[in-house]
Amino acid sequence: MARREPLNRERVLDAALELADREGLDGLTMRRLAKALGVEAMSLYNHVSNKADLLDGIAERVFGEVERPDPEQPWHEQVRDVARRMYRAFARHPVVPLALVTDLSNPTTVRALQPLDALVGALFQAGFSEVAAWRALGAVNSVVFGSLLLSTGGFTGEGGAHAGEQGVSAYVREMDPVRLPHFSRLMRSTQRGVDPEADFEYALDLVIHGLAASRGADSS
Repeated sequence: MARREPLNRERVLDAALELADREGLDGLTMRRLAKALGVEAMSLYNHVSNKADLLDGIAERVFGEVERPDPEQPWHEQVRDVARRMYRAFARHPVVPLALVTDLSNPTTVRALQPLDALVGALFQAGFSEVAAWRALGAVNSVVFGSLLLSTGGFTGEGGAHAGEQGVSAYVREMDPVRLPHFSRLMRSTQRGVDPEADFEYALDLVIHGLAASRGADSS
């Protein structure tokens, strides 16, 4: 008989992230997680305090996938690298941004916050004040999470599919092109397909260009 691997926090988090990716946040329960691991549910509490701790743990794990940028790069390339890597890591595990934006998860460990620390460090390197860096961080996070909201079907749909894509045909059928000529034109054009990551890169470019233009301004 094969020897069962001892249960530990890493195994619990591995299984939790896999289960959440497959079943969503509602499907991530202690009972289902225990079944996936082949243990009793109560034994999980030796390794995680509760579901919030579980969600913080898997969020920390995904943040840990985000490599730090090369500090020798220009500041704007460091910002771009962190934002791009966050987007791609979260896109692989859309339950994590869903947990973060709905305040179900709020990891505060060093591992979880290192990507943001690197991003803020690049902004300080560029000469942004604390207030300006705070606002810039919010702008970058808005691009990352806003793009994920669209590109993962609202964090819960098919990964890589535009959230509005399924509803476009309904818009086109019901929209009055005479009274809404501009929006109608836009919706009809999206039927040819969208590229979520290209949309993200475009929005990120706009933000970085805007930050570069405002660099050094006293925003306090």
